[in-house]
Formats: sequence, structure tokens, C-alpha cells
Amino acid sequence: MSYWISSNESLNKLCDRLENEKLIALDTEFIRTDTFFPKLALIQISDGSKHWLVDVLSITQYDAFKGLLESPARTIIFHACGEDVEVLDHTLNINPRNIFDTQIAAGFANIGYSVGYARLLEILTDIRIDKRETRSNWLARPLSERQLKYAENDVIHLHELHKILTKKLEELSRASWLADEIQDLINAVHQRKDVDLYYLRVKGSQRLNNQSIKCLKRLCLWREARARQLDRPRGRILEDFVLLELADKMPTNTVALESIDGLRTREKKVYGDELISEISQVSKDEPVPSIPKPISRASASLMKILRKALIDIADRESLPVECLITKKELEMILRSSEVNKLQWPSRIERGWRGEIVKPEILKLISGLGSS
Repeated sequence: MSYWISSNESLNKLCDRLENEKLIALDTEFIRTDTFFPKLALIQISDGSKHWLVDVLSITQYDAFKGLLESPARTIIFHACGEDVEVLDHTLNINPRNIFDTQIAAGFANIGYSVGYARLLEILTDIRIDKRETRSNWLARPLSERQLKYAENDVIHLHELHKILTKKLEELSRASWLADEIQDLINAVHQRKDVDLYYLRVKGSQRLNNQSIKCLKRLCLWREARARQLDRPRGRILEDFVLLELADKMPTNTVALESIDGLRTREKKVYGDELISEISQVSKDEPVPSIPKPISRASASLMKILRKALIDIADRESLPVECLITKKELEMILRSSEVNKLQWPSRIERGWRGEIVKPEILKLISGLGSS
């Protein structure tokens, strides 16, 4: 059974009750289907024995709750915390300091990479829960009994998972790995706010010339501002492929917009003048934004060799191979090796990856480069 929290007073009393707890389990329910920003609807909390559902739509004061979650003396247990961290930060300006993520912990315990909550619970405890309410309307009030049960289920087992996974990580001497990984994840979540870098996520940008790259970055910044202003998803303003086409052709007037594939009549009417204005402001004198180029054929061949080596490392260390290094990180290393200026992503250069992954990659790159 869970307790419904729907007033500032009851939330403050809950915070007082939890003040001496060192471990708190937390989950959120939100909707992000047709808006730019997630709409937080519910926060689920558990101390391991009692459980509470916080009605975000009814509460206006979160100072005590912020202090509770941000205290360095307390660990907050999540499963797959990325979106939870993002929505808490955006909606309530709450940024938990100490996080234990059961999904990441499961990876380091060699249970599996990116394992879902229900599956992890089944693997470790044989408990099965119903996940059919995932897509339901969490902003509706009152919530149905099935929604309430679903929301409660998302936190009531997190303490047990924390206990099991903590023991496994301690046996493997990997507790510090988890702390470093979660900090990297939190940093990555906050880096998504850097709107200057969104152009790097547009597929096909590598084929643009320098002037078009500058145009693409400017158009992405324009769309970002519009999406935030109107609280609409980026794709509901203009799709990525349309921005790419605009940057490639750089039309000089609204008539020329007719040649842009995918640009709908309404979009031409609403945004046409703004788009032409943004494109016209691209200067030949401004610096060219960097865009990683595709790796060479030789590097692509080396990539296959490295992937096989990484599988061997993963088997040796009893880790999912996905935990070792990402494709983007591997491409960055290979791209830098092509110009004899080997650069390492920060995650690979330090910590356990610096001891386990980096030497193997360096040995292979050096050996094949000299052969």
C-alpha cells in the first residue's frame, strides 16, 4: 500500500520523516509526447518498507524535498536514472548528489546491459510485475487503481535490488566503477542542455561544405529557440533532414524554399521569412564549426579488429561488451590516430577503463600501424 501526498504540508511532513534515512528509492512518471519539455506528473518514493506517491500537480513548495534529495549524506536509488534526473532538474531544480542506478549496476555485475526494471527484478528475485501502464496518461486525475499499482511497483523493490547488486559489486570490487559511471551519466544529461552542439547530432552533416556547416549550426540554434519558446518537439518545428537540406542549398529567398524537400506549406508560411533571415546571416568570416568526418577505410577495418578484441576483454572481465566503450568513442580514437595525434575520450583515459580498455586498444593501434 502507498500513501498519496497532495499538499505542501504533507510533503514537508514526509521529508521530516525521511530525514534520517540513508537510502531512498525514487522514480518519476511524466509525459513527453507533444512537448519540448517533459511534463512531470508523479514522483514515487520508498524507504524500503513504506511507499508514497507525490502528486506533483497539487504541490507548489519543494524546498524541503530538494534538501532531502540533494543531501550528500543520502543515496537515492533509481533504475535507469537519466530521464528522471533530467525531469527533476528541469521541473523542480532538484539534482540528487548520490545516486545508485540499478540498471548500470546490473551491467557491471554482468547481469546484462541496459536491462529493464521488470526483467532485472525477475532475474534477481523471481518477482514479476505488470508494465502495461507505461504509456498511460499520468497527468489525468484521479489516477486509476492500475496506474497507482504500477507507480508503486516501480519503487517498492528498488531497496532489495540495491542490496543484491551492492553485494555483487563488492564481491567484484566494482563499487567505485558504478560511482564513476553514474557521474559520467549525470554530466552527459546536463551537457544535453548545450544547444550549441545539437548540429553534431544531425545525420548527414559530414557531407556539407564549410559554409553549409555554419548554416546548419545557425538553423539548429534557431529551431532550438523556437521549440523551447513554443514548448514543442524539435521535429514539430522542422525535421532534421529539412534543416540539412536548407543548409545544403542555402536558399536566398522564400520562392527558393519551394525546392526544399520535406518543407511543408504551413512551415514555409510560418517560418519562411525567419529561415531566409537566418541563412542570410551566415558569414564567410566566422569560424567553421567542427564536424567529425567519417573514419577511413583502413580505420573501418581496424574497427572490426578492435571490436573482436573488446569482446575478448569483456569475456575475460565478465562484463557486457557494451559497458567497455561506445562506437562514438572508438571512432574518435581511430579518427585521431589517422592524423597521428591519438586522443582519448575522458571516460577511456581514466579509471577502470584506463587500466583495462585503453592499453589493449593502444597495443592494437600501435601494432597494426607499424606493420
